[in-house]
Amino acid sequence: MSSPPRFDAWGERLWRHPLRYGVPAVLVLVALAVPVLGLKTAMPSITVVPAADSSRQGYEMVQQALGKGAPGMLQIVTPTAQAQATARTLASADGIAAVLPAQSAADGSHWSLIQAMPSVDPSDGSLRNTVKILRAELPSQALVGGAAVENLDLKQALDDKAPLVIGVILTLGFVLLLIALQAPLIAALGVLTNLLATAAAFGVARLIFQDGHGSGLLGFDPQGFLDGWGPVFFFAMIFAIAMDYTVFLLSSAKEHFERTGDPRTAMTSALAHSGRVIFAAAGVMVAVFFTFALAKPLPPKEMGIVLGTAVLLDAFLIRLVLLPALLRVTGRAAWWSPAWLRKVLPTIRFSHD
Repeated sequence: MSSPPRFDAWGERLWRHPLRYGVPAVLVLVALAVPVLGLKTAMPSITVVPAADSSRQGYEMVQQALGKGAPGMLQIVTPTAQAQATARTLASADGIAAVLPAQSAADGSHWSLIQAMPSVDPSDGSLRNTVKILRAELPSQALVGGAAVENLDLKQALDDKAPLVIGVILTLGFVLLLIALQAPLIAALGVLTNLLATAAAFGVARLIFQDGHGSGLLGFDPQGFLDGWGPVFFFAMIFAIAMDYTVFLLSSAKEHFERTGDPRTAMTSALAHSGRVIFAAAGVMVAVFFTFALAKPLPPKEMGIVLGTAVLLDAFLIRLVLLPALLRVTGRAAWWSPAWLRKVLPTIRFSHD
């Protein structure tokens, strides 16, 4: 099957001038990734719901009538014998606007429920400190809960597990590429470029959804943070999609290198034969993801824009520019593997000659 002449010519141009195209691609990706250093996350606030929806209108009416913290009442379960002491501590605590009388358990057990209204909106960042102080100062058997606290605990669990999840994904990605390509350097470069594209996508997410750039055009009110579930979810999704394009390109390059032993043929032929597939597949996915930007609720809007941006950056800057340029710069070293590693890895070949 003949290769598309445009991608064939593009591969030859990249081989002749890898730095001319590779360096600008790196600079663009790094510039987009830098804002991720200031990324903030929190659980969604009521602003993710369109203003015309009855749920948001009811939420705001409750706040106007009873106070900002009314929609996020804290529920404190405490031993009945300690209920009065618990109520006194709650009443004197900073960040608590009102405390309701204790209610004994209907089943006759020795537990009581006390509801306390925070002085701030449930999504306000200061509520976390209030809950932390209450858990430290209330009697040891008292349990602090409620819908707002459930969100805070879920956010903390997501933050605590995010490094582990990211580490597992990166490790598995490297191992799978290493097994498939039999070459540690190109496997590592594949993972690092995936990570760079992911960081750039999160940087764009911060600029749009945290800082509010383009929020008027996209039709939403910025919350000042990215939804707390976003980092783990988006990282896993983006990395999985990026791995697809990585395998498309590098498996083709590996096949041609096995046939010829020539790194130039491997790189240029890989682009010539897989470039159109990557371009077409990415174009479809970007179009599909960006349609979610038309959604009124904020979560699907975030998902569409973040994933669409990630695919756009990964396919067109990483797979069609930067990774081929790295294959050119590293040459034969990209496909080198130590003898001991070749003995450990299963034998996998892409060429069938």
